[in-house]
Amino acid sequence: MENFRNRFRNRRYIAHVSMLGTTQLHKRNPYTLACWSMAFPGFGHLLLNKYLRGYALILWEMFINQKIHLNLAMVLTFNGQFQAARDVLDPKFMSLYIPVYLFAIYDSYRTAVDLNKVTLLAQRENGRFNEFTIGALEINYLDKRSPWVAAVWSMGIPSVGQLYLHRIVLAVFILVSTIVIMWHSNFILALHYLILGDVSKSSSVLDAQWLMYFPSYYFFTIYDAYTNTVENNKLFNDVQKKYLEENYQPVGHLITTGDKT
Repeated sequence: MENFRNRFRNRRYIAHVSMLGTTQLHKRNPYTLACWSMAFPGFGHLLLNKYLRGYALILWEMFINQKIHLNLAMVLTFNGQFQAARDVLDPKFMSLYIPVYLFAIYDSYRTAVDLNKVTLLAQRENGRFNEFTIGALEINYLDKRSPWVAAVWSMGIPSVGQLYLHRIVLAVFILVSTIVIMWHSNFILALHYLILGDVSKSSSVLDAQWLMYFPSYYFFTIYDAYTNTVENNKLFNDVQKKYLEENYQPVGHLITTGDKT
């Protein structure tokens, strides 16, 4: 309903700047998003800024994975313990996992294709949108940031790269999820023993079922922070270009591609 309250009254907007973050349309590779959904259902939707659907799929993945012990079965399979992997799986919930997993891959691919078309329409319409917002809790605005800085911060602690981009809700979700994963997997304790040189104790305290969530989360936050910083910088450049053309373009004939002079 915000579109109808907006004074610009355009059908489509290329971006929206709010106190909780900047949401924008830009072209994406559907195959890349499908691959992220294969790695962890919901990640493809987060890259599409479909946050509610993404959060729901991530929580479902973690809930159902814990029920069937899929991560533990994968670790046992990698170690060649096939019978132990079969024994640890709970078949009661297997039929619930597969359909949602396939849906996440399909839906992220389909939505990416559709939003690429919407992006082209929004670019053609070239509708104005808010570039600065200020409120009692936060200030958000478009500016240029370094993609590598965002990636490095995400390497240190997942979610900090998203905070650097002012994506507050996503950063909080990733941070809370990371804390839960670290707590239940005993990763920090295992790292402590590993630094002390006690490899056997480090391995014994690890919970493989919870630890298997971490690689996907870790590399996703780095990729998400880097790519979104790049796209935010492109958006900032486009906004600045449009502003300069409207306010400082000399009056006269504007030469465009295809004009004959």
